[in-house]
Amino acid sequence: MKRLFFALALCAASGACMAGGDMRFYEVRSDKIRFTGRAAENGDGSLSFDWSGCHFTFRFDGSRCAMRAADTGRNYYNVFVDGRLCGKATVEGASSCVPLAEGLAPGPHTVTVQKRTEAEQGRTTLYGIEADGALLDLPPAPSRLIEFIGDSHTCGYGTEGKTVSEPFTPETENCDLAWGCIVARCFDADYVLTAHSGQGIVRNWADEKETSDLTMRQRILRTFDMTDSPRWDFRGYKPDIVVIKLGTNDCSTGITPSEAAFGKAFRELYGALREHYGPVPILYVVPDGAEAFYPYMQSVMAGLEDSDLHCIMHFTGITNQGDDLGAGYHPNHRGHRKFAAAVIPYIATIMGWEMPVEVIQ
Repeated sequence: MKRLFFALALCAASGACMAGGDMRFYEVRSDKIRFTGRAAENGDGSLSFDWSGCHFTFRFDGSRCAMRAADTGRNYYNVFVDGRLCGKATVEGASSCVPLAEGLAPGPHTVTVQKRTEAEQGRTTLYGIEADGALLDLPPAPSRLIEFIGDSHTCGYGTEGKTVSEPFTPETENCDLAWGCIVARCFDADYVLTAHSGQGIVRNWADEKETSDLTMRQRILRTFDMTDSPRWDFRGYKPDIVVIKLGTNDCSTGITPSEAAFGKAFRELYGALREHYGPVPILYVVPDGAEAFYPYMQSVMAGLEDSDLHCIMHFTGITNQGDDLGAGYHPNHRGHRKFAAAVIPYIATIMGWEMPVEVIQ
């Protein structure tokens, strides 16, 4: 039986990452490491990134591996070995070594490492991989790519919390258990999460103004979620479909933006996507609690006359206020599965993709 080990702390950066002298270092720019998400390449060849859900995949022939990385804060990562979630790794502070797995059966293994926490927790710089064997050719990349633009629901805020009264901590944030990643898995699609907790289209959580100065309509232009520059080069990837789920924060704390304010903000977001992606399908999911945005959106769609722009709604009651919630009154995995189940048929119809027949996970 395979025995897996995952570090929750960092090792020293000098020398080999893990005990033993047989570890080899491979730079992240190797063509045998595939990174998905928004990132900037540094002068030394390393990659820096902060968005939730950024992930990279590699294959190696051996029994143990690690990553060399640094972080401006502290971020948590899911580690998958041969398609199975095996543990959580932590990246914190200066350039250090983070063991990913050891004690694997000798032979080829595929490893995917996924940033499960969002940009407010810090920016990671990835230098490369250490392994006790050669890196192998990558498996084929998924043929489908979905970009999800959203808020805390897309980030997986509080998904691993046990009760609604439990305060949020970064340890309970896990984008892989949130609706976007669930949808992507159902279609065997790769994904990019462009999401930030508390953000809206027009207005952010608890803002006293009807229109916030900075919302997701501006953040989608960024390479790093937390800084305005450098701007993202949209040639980095092109999704097959963009799915937007925003509105919960817009309608928070008793303020609902006007139809005029929504129309102006959504057209700005839509215009940026059309400018950079061309006529890819866009699906806007009106969340539970933002019901006013559904008729607003019908007016926007009538004016734009774009057959590739779609809108659906998560109706009140799609989740309950007990077993479907995790920390801080945010959905847990059970709640997110319901969110995903309500979106999957529409994506299947819009894209002409076969509906999955397996249980949604």
